[in-house]
Parts: sequence; structure tokens; C-alpha cells
Amino acid sequence: MTTPATAAASAGAATLDRITGVRLSSVTLPLPTPISDAKVLTGRQRPMTEVAMLFAEISTESGHEGVGFSYSKRAGGPGQFAHAREIAPALIGEDPSDIARLWDKLVWAGASVGRSGLSVQAVAAFDVALWDLKAKRAGLPLAKLLGAHRDSVRCYNTSGGFLHAPVEEVLERATASLASGIGGIKIKVGHPDRAVDLARVAAVREHLGDGIPLMVDANQQWDRPAARRMCRDLEEFDLVWIEEPLDAYDAEGHAALTSAFDTPIATGEMLASVAEHAELIRLGAADIVQPDAPRVGGITQFLKVMALADQRNLQLAPHFAMEIHVHLAAAYPREPWVEHFEWLDPLFDEHLEISGGRMHVSGRPGLGVTVSEQARAWTVARHEVRG
Repeated sequence: MTTPATAAASAGAATLDRITGVRLSSVTLPLPTPISDAKVLTGRQRPMTEVAMLFAEISTESGHEGVGFSYSKRAGGPGQFAHAREIAPALIGEDPSDIARLWDKLVWAGASVGRSGLSVQAVAAFDVALWDLKAKRAGLPLAKLLGAHRDSVRCYNTSGGFLHAPVEEVLERATASLASGIGGIKIKVGHPDRAVDLARVAAVREHLGDGIPLMVDANQQWDRPAARRMCRDLEEFDLVWIEEPLDAYDAEGHAALTSAFDTPIATGEMLASVAEHAELIRLGAADIVQPDAPRVGGITQFLKVMALADQRNLQLAPHFAMEIHVHLAAAYPREPWVEHFEWLDPLFDEHLEISGGRMHVSGRPGLGVTVSEQARAWTVARHEVRG
């Protein structure tokens, strides 16, 4: 961790720039239709009607700028913004290139609330902005700054397969997604009636045919006996993976499923630290790891998870936030998947190119996105710090 001595040592001849301003925005993104997955049908959560976004825009004395974001669904957005507002002054006067040290500094600025969950999700917005700034200063897409293994990644769509949608609508949206260039389809399962789940999966598999990648996501809704039964019944559908069949923190249960069934088990999206992912990977609890950069604390922490997954020869399929994850997935040694959600499209002036079943890394520097005027209009709170 950073100490006063190491902070002082960082201010030498190699420090070529300084952070002079940080602007925070809390943006409420409305969803066109209330969204329900298994957590709603089982009474654990209410339908999702909006996404709370936390944007951080960082500027330097040399005129460079970076933008980053984090997010929260259903609850937590105001808390993320409040925490980010408290710790933002710690960045003023710092060298924006010292990203790892600044991550430590920001976490220690709010250490009394821990090093996972909401606190690091607030830090994530700053961390992503610093990586965006660094890549822009280099004139490179973030994937190229990190060292890309490919210029495009396989992508699949989730947003058309939620449980609130009738199966006929799911089939129509799957057809539309494939026609738009998407490479695979994921649908939600975890319905209280397992027969409904199996009928929906069978209908989608028949509609798609055998050659189209199909995934299912139970959103943590099964207990161990139900998960074993469902994984056994789902084997016949040649799925790419079964996602979150158990509670996100039941690593031992996931490990048992991973060893018992041919269909790969995917999980990790709900974990909020590198340490939690390390335990998941250590126990062999996933064939496919699904970290979420905003949830684990940003790109700096995501890269640590990537290294752990690579060391164990695991597959990677980052959760949500495709504007960030397309770059990170492109830098993973093994062919990954990236999740396509069009929900965030209105927040940015640029959109990702998708064709041939793949999401393409743009040639624009950094993340390759700028905050739209619509996002500005949806802003519910602002805060600015200047040096």
C-alpha cells in the first residue's frame, strides 16, 4: 500500500503532469421497460426501472482529460456518489500516470468502510477515468495500451431474454439480435416453476437451431439440490454455460457443479473484490469467470482478476459495461465473450460496432466514448473539485 514516503518519492523528474480537476456526475438512466429476472419472481427484489450511473471526469494541467464510470442497479447510486465526493480531493495535484498508487490512496481515504462493495465501486469511476486518460495521452485505444490479443471479441445479447418477457417476445428479440450481428443469445432462468424454465430453454434452442451459441443465467436463485437437477436437465441443450446457478458466495457449491457436469459453469459478476475472485478461482468454482470492472474497483483490479484466471487457464466473460469490457476482453490471452446490453447507449455519443458475431474495438483513443448531452440532462447531482 502507499505510504507517505512512496508518495513523496513519486514526485520526481518523471512526473510530467498533475491532476487539476475532478468532476463527478450522478446520472439516473431510465429503462424503457421494467426488467424482471429470477430475483423478482422469487420476491427478493423489485423490477428494475433505472440504472444509477456515477461518472468521473478528470483533467490535468497539461490539458488531458479522462472519463470513467461506475453504476448501481436498484439501490446504491446515491451512496456511490457520496463516497466519491468525499475522496475526490485526494486526487488533486497527483500524477495521473500513477494509477495503481492512486487506487491505493483512494481506497485508504475511505478505508473505514472497507475495501470491497460500494467503496471500491466509487473508486472504480476514478480508476477507469485515469486509464482512459492514459490511453488518450498515448493516442491508443485502451486495448492497445494494455496489449491486445485481438481487435474484436465474441459477443452475446442478454437484454432480450428476461423472465418478464413472454417466450414469443424472447424468440423475436433473439432473431433481431442475431440479424444485427450479435454472436450468441443468453436467456434468464430461475423461474419458481422449473418446468417453465425448461420449456423456455427448449423453445429458444429449437428456434435458434444447433449452431447458435446459447447461454442461461439463473441469477443465484437455486439451492444446491435444485441446481443439480437443473444442470442435469439442461445438459441436453448444448449450452455455452449455466450462469450463477447458486448464491454468488457459495464457491464450494459452484465447484461441485463445475466438476459434476459437462456444461461449463460461469459466475463472478456479483463479487466486489479481487480477494473474492481469488477464492472462487482457488476452489475451481467456475469454468468461466465473469468479473465486472466497476464492481471490483476498476480496471486496475480487473487486470489482477484476469491474471489469476489466465494462470488457471479459465475462460473470461465480463459482466455488463461493454464500453469498458470490450477493451479488457481484447487483452485476455484466451478467446473471451463480452455481454451486449444496449441500455447504456444513450449515455454516449459513440456506439460500438458489432458484426459477424463480434464486438469490435474502435480506433478511437482511450475507451473511445464521450458523455452525451442526454446523459447531462439525466444528471441528478454534480460535484467538482479544483486544485
